[in-house]
Amino acid sequence: MLALFAGVVPVFILIAIGYGLRKSDFLPDATWRPIEKLSINLLYPGFLIPAIWDADLSGSSAGAAGGSAVTAVLIVGALTLLARPLLKIDGPAFTSVFQGTIRWNSFVFLPVIQSAYGAEGLALAAVMIACIIPVTNIACVAVLARWGTDQRGVSPLALMKAMLANPILVACLTGLALNFLHVPPIPGFSDTLKLLGGAALPLGLIVAGAGLSFAEVARRKWTVVGVTAVKLLVMPPLMWGLCVLYGGDELAQATALLCGAAPGAAAAYLLARQMGGDAPLMAGIVALTTVCSALGIPLALALFHLA
Repeated sequence: MLALFAGVVPVFILIAIGYGLRKSDFLPDATWRPIEKLSINLLYPGFLIPAIWDADLSGSSAGAAGGSAVTAVLIVGALTLLARPLLKIDGPAFTSVFQGTIRWNSFVFLPVIQSAYGAEGLALAAVMIACIIPVTNIACVAVLARWGTDQRGVSPLALMKAMLANPILVACLTGLALNFLHVPPIPGFSDTLKLLGGAALPLGLIVAGAGLSFAEVARRKWTVVGVTAVKLLVMPPLMWGLCVLYGGDELAQATALLCGAAPGAAAAYLLARQMGGDAPLMAGIVALTTVCSALGIPLALALFHLA
């Protein structure tokens, strides 16, 4: 148990380093956007493609893990939409609430899984990412198109183009295609991807820390706290319970639990800015869920292994 906690600690130390670097102006503000772009467009795909390419997708646990993630997102997303008339917030703020409840930061999730469960856990986590990214992106883009500032709507063709422009989704689809076609490792190419992937997780954590902003947490504390409660108190047991229901083994259940406990995604802030969402509120949700995950993830691990 202590070894698992010790493996989680460096994840949040790297996030804290990123936050400290940004606040101290060690690197100029203009530096972080290109680093983020490099991480998302090159390094992260370099990690995801071989992880999904090499994953065992034939076992029931892979299906249970992926199915639990998708089902949990659909349930929480639907309940959030049903609660829309009851919330005392405007449309753009609702889009951030919606994104906050269903999107999660795989930059934080993956290194925790790697530390706790090694390569086998990473393979399951990659499968979950491949299943969940299309669902969350389609849902969030549709909600932003409906309730964002401009409410411009989105056609099916435009939605498809937006999905295929997402480098993380493209990387997942590429890894799945290589896996389904049983393509063997390609000398040179596979090694290059693994070198890129080795830099993805630590740099991604530093970038996640640099992007944290707490300015909105105090100003709209009840909205931020409410979303954080759903994200970190409802989603983890829901995802775990669904994985049990779908017949996932112990590793799949642990992976599902930790997936549910992952914080909000920094990419949600970027999408809010692009499509007329409430970007400051989104930044506050990402910040508080990230800090709370520092406690929630070790607690989830402890409860799972004591059960």
